Amino acid sequence: MKAIRRFTVRPVLPEPLQPLSDLARNLRWSWHTETQRLFQAADPEGWRPADADPVRLLGAVSAGRLTELAADQHFLRRLTEVSEDLRAYLDGPRWYQDQLAKGTELPAAVAYFSPEFGVTAALPQYSGGLGILAGDHLKAASDLGVPLIGVGLLYRHGYFRQSLSRDGWQQEHYPVLDPHELPLTLLRETDGTPSRVVLALPGGRSLYASVWQAQVGRVPLLLLDSDVEENAPGEREVTDRLYGGGSDHRLLQEMLLGIGGVRAVRTYCRLTGHPGPEVFHTNEGHAGFLGLERIRELTETGLGFDAALETVRAGAVFTTHTPVPAGMDRFESQLVARHFADDGELPGVDVERILDLGTETYPGGEPGLFNMAVMGLRLAQRANGVSTLHGAVSREMFSGLWPGFDATEVPITSVTNGVHAPTWVAPEVLGLGARMFGAERADKALAGAEVGDVGVAEAGGAAGAGLARPGTPRRWDAVTTVPDREIWDLRRALRGQLVTEVRKRLYASWRRRGAGTAELGWIDGVLDPDVLTIGFARRVPSYKRLTLMLHDPDRLRALLLHPTRPVQIVVAGKAHPADDGGKRLIQELVRFADDPRVRHRVVFLPDYGMGMAQKLYPGCDVWLNNPLRPLEACGTSGMKAALNGCLNLSVRDGWWDEWFEPDFGWAIPTADGSATDEERRDELEAGALYALLEDRVAPRFYDRGAEGLPERWIEMVRRTLVTLGPKVLAGRMVREYVERLYAPAALARRQLTPAAARELADWKAKVRAAWPQVAVGHVEASADTVVGGSAELGSTLALRVRIALGGLDPDDVEVQAVAGRVDTSDAIAEAQTYPLKPAGGHGLEDRRLYEGPLALDRTGPYGYTVRVLPSHPLLASGAELGLVAVPGETTGTDTAGDAGVLLR
Repeated sequence: MKAIRRFTVRPVLPEPLQPLSDLARNLRWSWHTETQRLFQAADPEGWRPADADPVRLLGAVSAGRLTELAADQHFLRRLTEVSEDLRAYLDGPRWYQDQLAKGTELPAAVAYFSPEFGVTAALPQYSGGLGILAGDHLKAASDLGVPLIGVGLLYRHGYFRQSLSRDGWQQEHYPVLDPHELPLTLLRETDGTPSRVVLALPGGRSLYASVWQAQVGRVPLLLLDSDVEENAPGEREVTDRLYGGGSDHRLLQEMLLGIGGVRAVRTYCRLTGHPGPEVFHTNEGHAGFLGLERIRELTETGLGFDAALETVRAGAVFTTHTPVPAGMDRFESQLVARHFADDGELPGVDVERILDLGTETYPGGEPGLFNMAVMGLRLAQRANGVSTLHGAVSREMFSGLWPGFDATEVPITSVTNGVHAPTWVAPEVLGLGARMFGAERADKALAGAEVGDVGVAEAGGAAGAGLARPGTPRRWDAVTTVPDREIWDLRRALRGQLVTEVRKRLYASWRRRGAGTAELGWIDGVLDPDVLTIGFARRVPSYKRLTLMLHDPDRLRALLLHPTRPVQIVVAGKAHPADDGGKRLIQELVRFADDPRVRHRVVFLPDYGMGMAQKLYPGCDVWLNNPLRPLEACGTSGMKAALNGCLNLSVRDGWWDEWFEPDFGWAIPTADGSATDEERRDELEAGALYALLEDRVAPRFYDRGAEGLPERWIEMVRRTLVTLGPKVLAGRMVREYVERLYAPAALARRQLTPAAARELADWKAKVRAAWPQVAVGHVEASADTVVGGSAELGSTLALRVRIALGGLDPDDVEVQAVAGRVDTSDAIAEAQTYPLKPAGGHGLEDRRLYEGPLALDRTGPYGYTVRVLPSHPLLASGAELGLVAVPGETTGTDTAGDAGVLLR
């Protein structure tokens, strides 16, 4: 018989054990080893490290056991110590508070919106790297004391669980998640009723959502849930599953995330007294509608749309994780218009203005489509990619939004992702760090809260310059004193733990595939704790090339079965439920791994998630990553492996492109540029991968010294931990966000009073109207400097140029000389800009004279041009409006910048 209603019966904790409830409800336990050990001691049989969940554990522990614990003085002392440690963590000053005490201007609060959050396996609201990154962002913010509020959706089915059929085909399962059985608390009004946010839908319908709160250390995470009684059946399913449904379903999810998310934040701050956010951070385009809700709020105060837009942009940060246009969420403009028409959401906001923000009205775009990433960029004054290479890819990809500017000048910077070390570093490695640094210093080092003098890759502007620069924690160099034997014994122990975990998971997988116990005896011989172990685990889109290793099966088989230098490989990954191509790749890999000749050396583990990953990274010696360059935005799995002493073997894409050194691993050569045929490119890069494994990786692992230790390998492990380790920390990443993006955004937002916002909006309208008449006239250079097409290094050109301002004032523009080396097509590379100043007086036809020196500080082919940009103190960059005028152009759009003179 089936129950007609489901609910949870919870035990009543004895008074001495009440602190256990607070510890279970704060997700800090997921990265705090002592709290985990406490819960394990409470119920050793019920605690499963791979998918640990203290809330479930407390709900299942027997009353008799609770009575025992309430009388166990040793357990109660441990409980008191852990509880006091949590209280000190939550209430004490941390890095952010130290900066405020020094007088640094920082936001009162930051709202961080993401469609998924991977905080812990006990809260399965993530699908892959985007969610894991978001979870690590919250944890690192908590460790540093950054006043962040996370905002997402609560998916009642989460992402899918994965299993395999007998023939290796991926199968999906969607378990129902009961919020009452998760580490969540329902946000309630002061009268005890559940808080609600409401969105208006076409046809007079409404979409209601409750707000659940997860506490991630110091950071509240608000998750909106549409499965409430006030909704009709269709609306109840809006938050059914992550990345599911068609366009209308996805649009409703993203409206709820963005618009409903802002309303949830306002409700939370009203009820708790938390400071309202000064900065709103949109993590990928899914939450982009949050900017529209903020515009609506401001228009209700009497501010016009344009002034409200400027105010919203000033306090907004947009992060793109997408390296290809096909990865962006795009909707038919008519669908968006229907939801924002008079009987839909945001009444009073002109639907055409909304469409203008997201429509692809630029060269190469599709004007009938509404692009969420484009809207995110237009609604944020500051934007970034997630690695240095991805920043360059993003500037090129979105360059159509800034016509007339070279891709290098597109105002999208980069903050390279990081990972939360306490979450991903094995307890054994943490223990080694505590012994070498001391526990307190180890915690600070892993949090990125102790820094040296190493700067970041890109300048972040003057705002926030008072902050301590992100850099290398001083205490990481203590790893250099760890004896080789201790490092090697630790690595072997972690490898052994992985072998045990793999055998257990492989057995369970084969049982689900229909195998009987009698035919699975071979699993006891799968993997060897003394064999070089390679890991490969991630989502399975085609560009990540799961099966590149299978390009030459015989050569791979020879590597696996080498008589003296064998290799073993552990593979995991999920394909999107609608991606049959990805599923075929998994099936191809599984069929190879099922071969009795090699199944003891290569395994595929289904249902990849955080629990599996936390065992996989520490147990591998080499982490493999072979995407099609440059399609990996960052790729943080290799970072997590590196923090455990695992070496990287990767294509130079994402973060590995900027931080690769031979001390840290190996770079797989790529065939980009030399082979346009994908099959040929795979052939070349697979060959390079095999060669590295055969000639360099395996020989170094098995090259043993007098004491039986691979000394050169151990030294690479040591250098990875000492030098690369501090760079890949999420603490370093969050500090960069604070310094380079959050602090400047908060400052810009404070400067935009209603009057200033109106003035800026009016100024932009004036400039746009006048710009078609702005022109660069005659350019003169001192004749005696350039003789016969050449000039001497160190000499100076005196430039004079006539500029037509089209009725604008000189203060409205900046006139620049742009100079640098030129190629055979006269395109300027490595350009530098030199300001030209008004010389006074008017010329013919209302042209103004500008002049200034141009220092010739480089040899070789050299050229310059002159351009005019809008200029205003409240602009974040000269490219912000996408307007530029150069010689021969009068509109300032779709220009490329012509070289003026060549010097050789």
